[in-house]
Amino acid sequence: MSAATPAPSDLQTLFRERGYVAGEALATSLRLVVALGKPLLLEGPAGVGKTEAAKTLALALNTRLIRLQCYEGLDAQAALFEWNYARQLLHLRAAELGGHAVGDDELYGEKFLLARPLLQAIREDASPVLLIDEVDRADDAFEAFLLELLAEWQITVPELGTLHARSRPHVILTSNRSRELSDALRRRCLYHWVEYPTARQELEIVHARLPGMNEALARQVTAAVQTLRALPLGKPPGVAETLDWAAALVSLHRDHLDMGAIESTLGAVLKLREDQLLAAPTLQQLANKATEHLSGERAAAERP
Repeated sequence: MSAATPAPSDLQTLFRERGYVAGEALATSLRLVVALGKPLLLEGPAGVGKTEAAKTLALALNTRLIRLQCYEGLDAQAALFEWNYARQLLHLRAAELGGHAVGDDELYGEKFLLARPLLQAIREDASPVLLIDEVDRADDAFEAFLLELLAEWQITVPELGTLHARSRPHVILTSNRSRELSDALRRRCLYHWVEYPTARQELEIVHARLPGMNEALARQVTAAVQTLRALPLGKPPGVAETLDWAAALVSLHRDHLDMGAIESTLGAVLKLREDQLLAAPTLQQLANKATEHLSGERAAAERP
């Protein structure tokens, strides 16, 4: 194993140092991206850390992150390159004033090329992490284009010819499974399903991102989020919402999860009014339990 390809345990340590708690299976999948040079498809619910895993991998490998955010209607041209028409026009005008003729080979040269994420990844000297985020939002035509790119790592610009990758990127694709991806794309990728973390893992994540947070409050927040995910919510809270909620409570100097704290920060964790109404009885029970626990601790502390 080369120094450039860390062991899963080493990768877990590198991730943890950067505030990301990765399980052994995820760390192994990410390690294989580097070792085998194959893309990795990360699927799972929104907010479980798929995008953050790619960002953290770039930090751990000390390389550049290049992100392509997919959306409905995305085409190959928008993901690859475009010509700097404004600069070309200025060049033409300057040439006319100077009495020079401008040929297509000059007008469509490298200096007028605006590289978009996929071309940037190919032209990078050191292997970057290429994040193709929410690939399920793009349509079938763009997915078909990706198949060729991921297989050959070359693109053709009509005016410049075929451009080959200088260094093969470390490719992470993410999907929230809003539509089913093709078998052809799946076969070209390694695969890992990113699940919601366990209560213990989520508590570790909170401490990694908010190291100064009150221990009791951190436990209450993670337990509350775990409970909320068991409800039939329209948009269950992800890890990102857990961290937002915890950060909001810390900023308000709260030391336990009473109803006042919940009501003032609920928008950080539940983003639909219907979900907030559905969760209200459960949140009231959690607040009562937290308040009773705090009262018990204070009473015990006051005893001689």
